[in-house]
Amino acid sequence: MRDTLSELLTLLRLERIEERLFRGQSQDLGWGSVFGGQVLGQALSAAAQTVPGERPVHSLHAYFLRQGDARRPIVYEVDPIRDGASFTTRRVVAVQGGHAIFTLASSFQVEEPGLEHSAGMPDVPGPEGLLSELDMARKYEANIPEPLRAMALADRPIEIRPVQRFDLLNPKVAPPRRQLWYRATGRLPDDPAVHRYLLAYASDFNFLITAMLPHGVSWLTPGLQVASLDHAMWFHRPFRMDDWLLYDVESPSAGGARGLVFGRFYTRDGQLVASVTQEGLMRDRRGA
Repeated sequence: MRDTLSELLTLLRLERIEERLFRGQSQDLGWGSVFGGQVLGQALSAAAQTVPGERPVHSLHAYFLRQGDARRPIVYEVDPIRDGASFTTRRVVAVQGGHAIFTLASSFQVEEPGLEHSAGMPDVPGPEGLLSELDMARKYEANIPEPLRAMALADRPIEIRPVQRFDLLNPKVAPPRRQLWYRATGRLPDDPAVHRYLLAYASDFNFLITAMLPHGVSWLTPGLQVASLDHAMWFHRPFRMDDWLLYDVESPSAGGARGLVFGRFYTRDGQLVASVTQEGLMRDRRGA
């Protein structure tokens, strides 16, 4: 049996080529192109490996420039923009085939005490008793088209249990908000940096799809072109990816062939640990 979590951790750790140059292999999730969360997690991993461990990342801002090829590795070039008394800034460019496909700016800070407050966690059912996405795929295997079946039934390193069921093949009009529980499928190392770049990887799952809910479409809808354009993330408090985290996602706006989504990650006891936002391409070519 494949250990998909170990494979993912290896994928995100990267190979150091030079002091600030890293190479990451690509993972094909069945689309042929690189999953946005992969390059996001790898770029954050590359940046973090050039920063002292006592300075955790607190924010990142990224742009997806070109579609990556899942058959080829990606080289990550880290630019050490600034090393200050409290903050460290890194810029990362992901290169494939001689072209920049992604860029990331990230900021790291020494841990400091300060004023605290956080938004409350929504009142939703816990993960117990909810079917995972993989469980649902197995339950409705006969309804999945053959070209998508292997991808849908593949073992996954992150278990995702949606609070509200959503059918990608037959999407229905719904309000632009949903919640999902996330957890790594096995025990993770205690290194906090691992948990942060793994959360960055996972944050791109089930995100932009929320902006499609009011329109009754999904990324599988023929004639709909969907792609991530940018991604920003803020890390507020410590967490573990091998404990359940609730991803609360909503979309306040769609227009101009783009959709905007916001997300918040909470621990089981209601602590807000990370906030995420993304704008994505949602180009409707069905009438073209």
